Amino acid sequence: MTVPAGKYGVLMGRTGSGKTTILECILGLRTIETGTIRLADEDVTRLNPAMRGVGYVPQDKALFSKMTVREHLAFALSIRQASNSVINERVDDLAESLNISHLLERTPRGLSGGEQQRVALGRALSFRPRVLCLDEPLSALDSETRKQMCQLLEDISRKEQVTTLHVTHNVDEARQLADCLFQLVDGKIEPLETAIKTT
Repeated sequence: MTVPAGKYGVLMGRTGSGKTTILECILGLRTIETGTIRLADEDVTRLNPAMRGVGYVPQDKALFSKMTVREHLAFALSIRQASNSVINERVDDLAESLNISHLLERTPRGLSGGEQQRVALGRALSFRPRVLCLDEPLSALDSETRKQMCQLLEDISRKEQVTTLHVTHNVDEARQLADCLFQLVDGKIEPLETAIKTT
């Protein structure tokens, strides 16, 4: 499976087919037995997860209940020891792009599902990853919020110029987002139509 640099790849498949396992292999959370994983033309198969430069939004969002939205957006940069000025500039830029500037001093409790998803996306993008992996990020959202989030994902991926792999079983998401589309069937990845985005 190859997703060209800067493009939006979507991997579809039934529940339990192994989509999340593939993401975990790309992230380095699971060791592969054969084959290679290349990111930005670099073999990262044996690299430590922290060295791969991959942003990740898990299905459960994994937000920290006692951290503010601002702290979430700053988290990855803080552990990379970025300067305060770099962190503040990036947090403000992401918050504006994701339309969550008014939420920066709030904690996740009480935020809507769509707002929490925006925070999780901002945290994953904060350190400017070369690859972004999304594990069924919109599955818990109502249909109207899902449409809004699809548009946001499309816009943010273009602005950040990040290569994206989005796992879903939702055909509408795939139609709206995918530059290249893959399906996981019986342990094998099959390329489907490319450039299927609706205009």
